[in-house]
Amino acid sequence: MVAALGMLSFIVVLAIIGLIVGLIARLLVPGRDNIGLLGTILLGIAGSFVGYFLQRLVEGRTMNFQHFHSTGILGSIIGAIVVLLILRATGLERGRSRRRV
Repeated sequence: MVAALGMLSFIVVLAIIGLIVGLIARLLVPGRDNIGLLGTILLGIAGSFVGYFLQRLVEGRTMNFQHFHSTGILGSIIGAIVVLLILRATGLERGRSRRRV
């Protein structure tokens, strides 16, 4: 019971931080994004992982997937901006139609 409660609180905190990071990234990158609330949360979570990867790449350290590491709020926002720009460049955002040439 205690382990389930700990996992539930981890998921709630992850969702809240993902929402905050995703909202900040969407505010910093101009343009309209039709990804919704869940997409914003997932953008923030994915941005945290991308930010961690970029931090390790810049520092020249090896990747360690044994434990969960956070990059901090700034690294997460930078990672979320990178993910958002990739989504825009590939046209994989929800609600955006793909144009055929």
